[in-house]
Amino acid sequence: MSARILVVDDVPANLRLLEAKLGAEYYDVITASRGEEALLKAWREKPDIILLDVMMPGMDGFETCRRLKADPETRHIPVVMVTALDQREDRLRGLAEGAEDFLSKPFDDVQLLSRVRSLARMKVVIDELRSREASGRRIGVIDKELLGDDGAGGRILVIDDAQRQSDKIRRALESSHTVMMMSDADESRGGLDLFIVSVTSESFDGLKLIARLHAGEGARRLPILAVVDPDDPGRAVRALELGAHDIIYRPIDPDELAARASSLIRRKRYVDALRQSLDQSLELAVTDQMTGLFNRRYLTSQLEPLVQRAARGGEPVSLLVADIDYFKRINDGFGHDVGDEVIKEFAARLATNFRPMDIACRYGGEEFVVVMPGTRGDYACLVAERLRRHVAGSPFPIRGGIERIDVTVSIGVAVSLTGADSAERLLKRADEALYKAKQTGRNRVMAEAA
Repeated sequence: MSARILVVDDVPANLRLLEAKLGAEYYDVITASRGEEALLKAWREKPDIILLDVMMPGMDGFETCRRLKADPETRHIPVVMVTALDQREDRLRGLAEGAEDFLSKPFDDVQLLSRVRSLARMKVVIDELRSREASGRRIGVIDKELLGDDGAGGRILVIDDAQRQSDKIRRALESSHTVMMMSDADESRGGLDLFIVSVTSESFDGLKLIARLHAGEGARRLPILAVVDPDDPGRAVRALELGAHDIIYRPIDPDELAARASSLIRRKRYVDALRQSLDQSLELAVTDQMTGLFNRRYLTSQLEPLVQRAARGGEPVSLLVADIDYFKRINDGFGHDVGDEVIKEFAARLATNFRPMDIACRYGGEEFVVVMPGTRGDYACLVAERLRRHVAGSPFPIRGGIERIDVTVSIGVAVSLTGADSAERLLKRADEALYKAKQTGRNRVMAEAA
């Protein structure tokens, strides 16, 4: 998997070395020698990963990382801090500023490239979700800005057969998170934010478990933090290749563990928020916002396949077109606010008179359409008559229930035909039946002519 990588280092030799190593793996490399330049190129070039040196003149790597993570345009870009420093405080500070990882020079090439590949896979998912979200914003179905998260309050499952190590993990995390152990696995289903898996366990194969978790339908979206042995870099690399999102070395530093766990949970919640935003945008795209019924766009997408199936000899499809009688008088006499109340109340009564399998839509204004799959015309007429009586038999509350007005509805019914039929023809026949109901006195159900 190729990716665009921004390498930031004030030493030209280091830039050339990393550029050569990454270029040999077919990565597209951009370089910067100062923090200010890195911010500009990150904003302009939108790299997939940033390899950021800590020790630079002027703005150092820590400040650069902090600014990258503070900007909504760049905060989603994974940052790996690269430095000759190997002090615990520096590593913790880098993670606290939002960096996804912290590598000390000299680093193993295989380890660096495995980290890059792991982060690139994650970035592809985020980019796709962000692209769809941007499309939703352009067409106006997404307007809520995604806010940052501190990664606290997560639900973490620790899978480790070493009692002393698992107890240490629990103590390091339980002040900010709910931590469950292997024995609590049944209680954790459906609400986890992070797996912590020991690769060094003796009673199970940690690498195989990571692979299974990453491939599993239910757990594949959950981040995995692998606990590895510093003397076995090969297994650490393998863990990343199999799906672990991050690794931490034994003996575990409690503060580093807490920082990495919060970072993974924060990223997971960001992706979850993107997905939720997209789900909501899809719902908005097919739903009428006033009534909560489906809209005309959804009707169009669903009706044609049903009619085509019926035309080829499948089950018939019945269609109801309902129009509120004298709706203009309601708007003119009581105001458009009352008209909206009447539409909402009618939609509620419409929804309660049909089966879950039926597709109730607001077609436009005071006109509604109901698609009834697998339904013959005589049964559809009975249901339409039940709806008509429900509307006419009980006045509609208006102005918050203070007043009530009488409302009636006219309904046209048509059923699909075998042979050459289409959604457009079916809608036209139902509309013609509705017109006859209007012409013959309103407040009635009229079926299409046989």
